[in-house]
Order: sequence, then structure tokens, then C-alpha cells
Amino acid sequence: MKNNKNESRQRRKIRIRKKVNGTASRPRLVVFRSNLHIYAQIVDDAQGATLVATSTLSLRKSEPGAHCNRSGAELVGKEIARLAKEKNISQVVFDRNGYLYHGRVKAVADGAREGGLEF
Repeated sequence: MKNNKNESRQRRKIRIRKKVNGTASRPRLVVFRSNLHIYAQIVDDAQGATLVATSTLSLRKSEPGAHCNRSGAELVGKEIARLAKEKNISQVVFDRNGYLYHGRVKAVADGAREGGLEF
């Protein structure tokens, strides 16, 4: 029986989440990619709380060029780093959420690193 893309991604996601866990001192930076938008959030798994979140959807109000492409993904990475700095978060664990580390997902990571987050 063949698996579709999403089922394969869910299997990879479970495999990754066995190893990647966010703590209070080093929370988890999660990336979600849809066809229209790209989302990023920083999660403390010990409390089960989202500390910071942003997306191209929320950036559209302030940045008219925030589309779901690599440049928009890089803007999301820079914005998540800026919001994390405001909350005194400097180190995170990157969770690619089952997606390949390529294209838009890599652009979010590069933007976050450029914004000052350490992985």
C-alpha cells in the first residue's frame, strides 16, 4: 500500500520528536509549512506552552512582501528571532516537523540564525 506525502511526513515527524524535545532553558522552534503560509513557533514542552509564534499570515499586515516563498520564510525566521530575544530566549532546538531541511524550512532556520538565535 502506498503512502501519500503527508503520511510519510507524519512518520518522519514522530521519529524526529523522539529525539528533539524543548525545555525551559532551550525551547523548541517548530516550523509548519502550508501551501499558502509558513508558520514558526517556539514551544516549551515541559510546560506545554507556546512562548512565541509568527507566520507569513501575521507578517502580511506589516510586511507586504511576506509571501509563502523563501524570502517570506526568511522574514518569518528573522521575526521569530526578534520576538524570542524580547522574551530572553537565545538558544533553541530546531524541529523541522518532518519536512526536509531544504527550501522554505531552511530559509526559516537561516533567518532565525541571522536574527541571533543559536541552534
